[in-house]
Amino acid sequence: MMGRKPASRADTFELRHLRYFTTLVDERNFERAAARLGIAQPGLSQQIMALEDIVGMPLLDRTRRSVKLTTPGQLLYEDARKILANAEATLAALKRVDRGETGRISIGYVASAAYSGLLIKFIASFRASHPDVELQLIEMEMRLQLAKIADGNLDFAFIRPPAPIPEGVATQVVLREPLMAALPENHPLAFALQVDLKNLTGETFITPRQPPDVGFHYNTIKACNEAGFQPTISPEGRDYTTIASMVAIGLGVALVPRSLDCLRLPGVRYVPLAASSTTSDLAIAHRKTEASPAVRAFILHTRS
Repeated sequence: MMGRKPASRADTFELRHLRYFTTLVDERNFERAAARLGIAQPGLSQQIMALEDIVGMPLLDRTRRSVKLTTPGQLLYEDARKILANAEATLAALKRVDRGETGRISIGYVASAAYSGLLIKFIASFRASHPDVELQLIEMEMRLQLAKIADGNLDFAFIRPPAPIPEGVATQVVLREPLMAALPENHPLAFALQVDLKNLTGETFITPRQPPDVGFHYNTIKACNEAGFQPTISPEGRDYTTIASMVAIGLGVALVPRSLDCLRLPGVRYVPLAASSTTSDLAIAHRKTEASPAVRAFILHTRS
């Protein structure tokens, strides 16, 4: 009886060989295995023989009519099942990555974005649909967020425009909020149903530490100009908790987005403006060209 020909260098150990082999062993019949694989029975026989040529030893005991494994065949069958399972798991994982279902996203935000509730809503709904994506939330000054996105050190941001937008960064407004006046509790207008902004002409307005063309500093100037006056501004607040505290002790007043009403500090009243077209906008920011499928999925989620 002639021995098996040695495997040539062109012979390769492929997953399809293992799939054919394990299917044959599971079905214990060439005809059923071929039907399950969707190939002709002679083709399956040839593939099994090719596999035996590659490993250099018989895998089936051909002295029996039924499919019976040799000792090397049994060992290969056990390992082949593990190899195929690992390959399928790897392929499934790659597909999940490609669909944006796994990965990591770094998200910057300004504190006032959290007050609006929209940031929490976006995060919660995205986590529900993408539970295996790791989300890293970082509170950060708006201009620093934009710079880090442009540099590739941050994936996404929730900001309060206006702000200088670096090249390669896209933004979109997702919420427009009317402004309210934050007044000390002992202010004559603190308990009014609404306040005309021109009645605050003589007040000092407290804003975050920002240039005049950025964020709430810009919004304050714009709203007061719309009301017919140039405000006196003290840009001293680090954040809106600090600003509300400064208002409470009588250091000035502030214009804040409506959602800041949730920040109930003692000594502060929030009063709607009688008439003002100036709004405080919440926007998302991200790279115009994004390679990460997970980040792309989050961008699509927030835009839709």
